[in-house]
Amino acid sequence: MAVLKRTQAEELAALEERITGCFKCPRLVAWREQVAREKRAAFADEEYWGRPIPGFGDPDPEVYVLGLAPAAHGGNRTGRVFTGDRSGDWLFASMYRTGFANQPQSVSIDDGLELNGAWVTAAVRCAPPANKPLPSERDNCLPYAAEELRLMPRVRVIVCLGAFGWDAACRLLSLRPKPRFGHGAEHRLPDGRTLLATFHPSQQNTFTGKLTEPMIDAVFDRARQLVQEADRG
Repeated sequence: MAVLKRTQAEELAALEERITGCFKCPRLVAWREQVAREKRAAFADEEYWGRPIPGFGDPDPEVYVLGLAPAAHGGNRTGRVFTGDRSGDWLFASMYRTGFANQPQSVSIDDGLELNGAWVTAAVRCAPPANKPLPSERDNCLPYAAEELRLMPRVRVIVCLGAFGWDAACRLLSLRPKPRFGHGAEHRLPDGRTLLATFHPSQQNTFTGKLTEPMIDAVFDRARQLVQEADRG
């Protein structure tokens, strides 16, 4: 009997099911579930997601955005990466201004947000205590990103949010020596893809002015330019 090959959409759906059902990291499992039980007072009436967060966006993207991890009361609450927290406010507002998103807000899983040509995810799929994943937790999660990239052959640019996202991408792609991180840093891979870095859109960076709207917009504009160059080449 012939075995039918699964479509890309079916493989992505199967991957999402594996991600959301993951229990590989006991410390993260305990924390995400504790936060979901105890909640923040402002969200006391909401039912928290409390599980790993899958990627989100265009399933056939040219730009792949890799962040750190879900926020305890953001993605861990809403069930969508960078949704319901200040970092997501900055990220998706920039993606809207640069043409990758249909709206600037990302407040809930059913708010109508759609991405065009971009996929957003995190190196670690569970909210970590103090927003600091352990190296072993990162390494447990990175195969999910590798699988996403395998299923997204049109990706030309990997936008890394912050040093953690950059380091995770370098580890994922076995880059040795590791290229230096910095806002706007670029590294061309042998296969033609490009790593592109931005400071993370965390409150620590946006409140202090270390990261401004023009700065993050310039990174996404550059991502689009790199995609266009790759298409022409």
